[in-house]
Amino acid sequence: MTISASAPAATSRPQRRRSVAWPVLAALASVPVAVLSVFRAIPAEWPTPVVQLLSFTPWLVIPAGAGLLLAVVGRRRWLAWVTAVLMAIQLFWLFPLDHGRSIPEAGAPTVQVTAMNINSEYGQADAAEIVRLVRENGVTLLTVQEHSQALEDRLAAAGLSGLLPNRISDPTDDAAGSATYSADRIEAVGIVPDTPFQMPIVRVTVEGTEAPAVLEVANVHALPPVDVRIGQWRSDLAAVARLAARPGNRLLIGDFNATYDHAEFRALVDGGPDGRKMVDVGTAAGMRLIPTWPMEGPRLPGIAIDHLVTSPGITGSGYAVHRVRGTDHAAVVATLSVPAVG
Repeated sequence: MTISASAPAATSRPQRRRSVAWPVLAALASVPVAVLSVFRAIPAEWPTPVVQLLSFTPWLVIPAGAGLLLAVVGRRRWLAWVTAVLMAIQLFWLFPLDHGRSIPEAGAPTVQVTAMNINSEYGQADAAEIVRLVRENGVTLLTVQEHSQALEDRLAAAGLSGLLPNRISDPTDDAAGSATYSADRIEAVGIVPDTPFQMPIVRVTVEGTEAPAVLEVANVHALPPVDVRIGQWRSDLAAVARLAARPGNRLLIGDFNATYDHAEFRALVDGGPDGRKMVDVGTAAGMRLIPTWPMEGPRLPGIAIDHLVTSPGITGSGYAVHRVRGTDHAAVVATLSVPAVG
């Protein structure tokens, strides 16, 4: 009788392969997360491909979580620690503790402004849908980028002038046009200099029960960070950042073509008046995984490039994102409590 010992060895080989496969898969999931995390952590002027990839940083939480799970299943303690650290970093960036927070003046009266923004994609956005959102959300301030005369006419026909009778607009046939509509008194103040797209600044005076509030609004439309235009993109955001540093009640609203993961955008938020951070209302609401672009075209992980950024004395609530037919950007809406004039 012959006894063979080959069978146990044969069955152990698949087990060894499986034990090796889990850590390998964990590494494959984690290496891209680690590489992009280095770019995210270092506030350098990265080249265009890196800047574009950084836009998708919030979605790194998915491969980071997969890497951690695979490392735990593979029973590699050192790899589990590494992937756990990567996961913690992604969660910190997804729900940052260092974002600007509202610091309202205690006991000061406030006036509410419900603001909405939409990039209309060359004026192709559905005007009736925009007016419906204005009506149903009680919007008192609307800003539009890529505004055209055709869209302005369609908005008027859909009844926008009955809701927001005051308007400062400069429609164009290209992407440079803009418009600001308001239920309250509005006056032109100026324009952000040296930008290819119009970025007008207006002053809105809102009457309150005790005292009025004055809000300076910049209708932001930065150039996208593509090809050789990335230098102008940085210049646009720097120009808006200089505006952010001014005192007073301020709202920077529009298509920044930047996310919270871009150092250039964070520098803008960090540069608030008196050394205090501005407040990105969407980030403060924990809505970084709610995209505002792209709403059309290929199915991509969406990113938040449309923002409402306020001076720190203004509190925001009710942040929401709405799809609008005809444009690749979503509408963003929030209600702002603006300190009244003392």
